Amino acid sequence: MSDSPMVSLLIPIYNVERYLEECLDSAVNQTLKDIEIICINDGSTDSSPDIIRRYMANDGRVRMIDKANSGYGSSMNMGLDAATGKYIGILESDDYLELDALEVMVAAAEKNDSQIVRSDFFLFWSQPEVRNQRFYWVDECLEGVIDPQTETDVFLRKSSIWSCLYRRDFLEENDIRFLETPGASYQDTGFNFKTWACCTNAVMLNRAFLHYRQDNEASSVNSSGKVFCICDEYEEIVRYINEHFSSQKHLRGILSRMRVDNYEWNYQRLSDDLKKEFLPRMHEDILRDEVEGFVDERYFDPDKMLLRRLIAHDPELYALVIEGRKTGSRKGLVKLLAVKGGIGSVLRYFRYRIAY
Repeated sequence: MSDSPMVSLLIPIYNVERYLEECLDSAVNQTLKDIEIICINDGSTDSSPDIIRRYMANDGRVRMIDKANSGYGSSMNMGLDAATGKYIGILESDDYLELDALEVMVAAAEKNDSQIVRSDFFLFWSQPEVRNQRFYWVDECLEGVIDPQTETDVFLRKSSIWSCLYRRDFLEENDIRFLETPGASYQDTGFNFKTWACCTNAVMLNRAFLHYRQDNEASSVNSSGKVFCICDEYEEIVRYINEHFSSQKHLRGILSRMRVDNYEWNYQRLSDDLKKEFLPRMHEDILRDEVEGFVDERYFDPDKMLLRRLIAHDPELYALVIEGRKTGSRKGLVKLLAVKGGIGSVLRYFRYRIAY
């Protein structure tokens, strides 16, 4: 390995002994050998540090940052500070890569002088039997070199920052960092937005390399304890836009759509008690985008605009509509609205539908 490797692969680690060897095997066995593998141990209390040390003893490219537990954002920023490679890759410690992933992605970046290389990924289950399902984030319609400032659909797709390579000087020149909130909750949201907002040359590869595990019960997406962390990410994005792109109003328009999508996802995964706690903040933030004039209807289809209006102007009705949609039919939705909200809820719902 050279003094300045081609790729710095950052692996944030916290109590993942069950999956870590599979992850690290996929890293050390990459066909691209000119890499450094930086394991950021965020205060693990299981055998994860011992596993890392074993790989370090066998492969000089592996090193560990051993730190007290302070969360994903802090870990990733420490990894960025320690990286020396031309490109930055991110590999979550319960996922794994195809062995030629970095070689193919680097070749595409070098050929096109790209700031970002984006590839597709697999949704991966190991139980009850191994199953991989391609996500199709990148398909034949999107593949090739794009400018995210005109191909703005990339902002609205799943963040999945771990299926990309980023040129390190691009991240540093644009001050692209992670928000250092506790735990592991949504910190990829702000980082993802910042990269697309600054990028003018990205190459999309119509091939899946990363296997994104879906059956890790300890994964942060199954934790309901960090109800408002998504709000922190959006406040950070607004700060970044105001500091770096104050004249580019279209970014706030894109952000208004992203906020609806991500707040909805957060809301729908919460318990009933936490839904009631989160809904007022959801209402407040989405209404503020409208009041400040940042809602851009170009980024909303009719149904998403309907839901946005309900959150902003009738959040209690929105909650009933979301519950009613789980019945799977228009008739079931109307029945639930009538039973739980009365005929007034039914009438209000159809007025919103007619208007939007």
